[in-house]
Amino acid sequence: MVFNKKILWTAMGTLGTIAAVVMGSLTDLQGIAQTPPADLNLAAYHAPIHYQDTDSTKYSGDYITRFDYDKDWRADNNWDNLAKFPLNAHAYYSVVETCTHWFITYSFYHPQDWTDIPFDQEHENDVEGLLTIVRKDGSTFGKLEGIVTVFHKDFYSFTPTNSPLRNGTESIDGTLTLSSYAGSLHPLTTQEAKGHGLKAWPYSTDFNGDANSDGIIYFPSKTTSEVPASGNDRDVQYSLLDVFATSGMWQHQLDEASLSSSAALTFNAWGGFKGDTSGGCGAGLPTCSTNSANAPWGWDDSNDGSVQRGEMALDPAHLTDVYFDGLGTFDLTYIRNPYIQGLKARGYNSGNLPQGWPSSLNLDTLIGKLKNQCS
Repeated sequence: MVFNKKILWTAMGTLGTIAAVVMGSLTDLQGIAQTPPADLNLAAYHAPIHYQDTDSTKYSGDYITRFDYDKDWRADNNWDNLAKFPLNAHAYYSVVETCTHWFITYSFYHPQDWTDIPFDQEHENDVEGLLTIVRKDGSTFGKLEGIVTVFHKDFYSFTPTNSPLRNGTESIDGTLTLSSYAGSLHPLTTQEAKGHGLKAWPYSTDFNGDANSDGIIYFPSKTTSEVPASGNDRDVQYSLLDVFATSGMWQHQLDEASLSSSAALTFNAWGGFKGDTSGGCGAGLPTCSTNSANAPWGWDDSNDGSVQRGEMALDPAHLTDVYFDGLGTFDLTYIRNPYIQGLKARGYNSGNLPQGWPSSLNLDTLIGKLKNQCS
């Protein structure tokens, strides 16, 4: 029987949520503004405890890792290299800030979106994740009000008990479970095996952390990235990587934003990774699609109305305003948004768009949402 004391944190989720409400209320009463935390500390404080379902046909196909796990930024050899390099656990994060909220995007990368089901489809590279909505409540790290997750071509919303958020244009899909780890309460998330669609735990997959199902429980870390001992490892630390790091994912996108698909190494078009059929993708009865994985600034829900492709990362305040009611005091403009600031610094605007920029997303309007300070 596989057992680890960390599994007990799952059972304590409800108690942890109650504790968070009490502590949040005490903080509100204190009314003491704290020094803004470093982005890594903020991201680590709210990062998910992540339940990754695995399939025994190919456990390694479900391990989370970094995009350049194979020591390069070529996107069309990541499927091929799966068995050639260790799959140390990582997740990417980005922090965007308004006067009322922090918006933290987390993304989990898999080299393969795979299947062993006849006539199904697979593809090279896979990135799915979530947006966390954190209110600045006077405490150092704020208060988590809800999350929106990426499940293939659909987004799903979840809120913790006692969140002020209510159904907006989109309906809330369930209650978010929080569990205590490393001094804070963390949302529990889960991903499917093979296709890796992501929702709040336990709303997707049959992996709940017990000994009767295959899966890995990943815990966030600021420094440690471990390789699972097997597809049934219940205690694996994943290291957080800043999307905006020097020579990181966002810089590679900006560097390739004016290149043709044939000249670029990482991106086929704006927000979309390259990917081919080499290395056995589509071998046998499954088919293999090419150029099918998206970065956070390429994520899109197929039917959420006025929210455009990529806004979960680029303009999360707008997405939140559409998805939820009950927001209270809520700022729609940014005192810090490195996505928009990076595009502006490179000279991009509505008259000079990156290759493949979505026509429905007005870049000048995005740039106009930047401001220098809170009033």
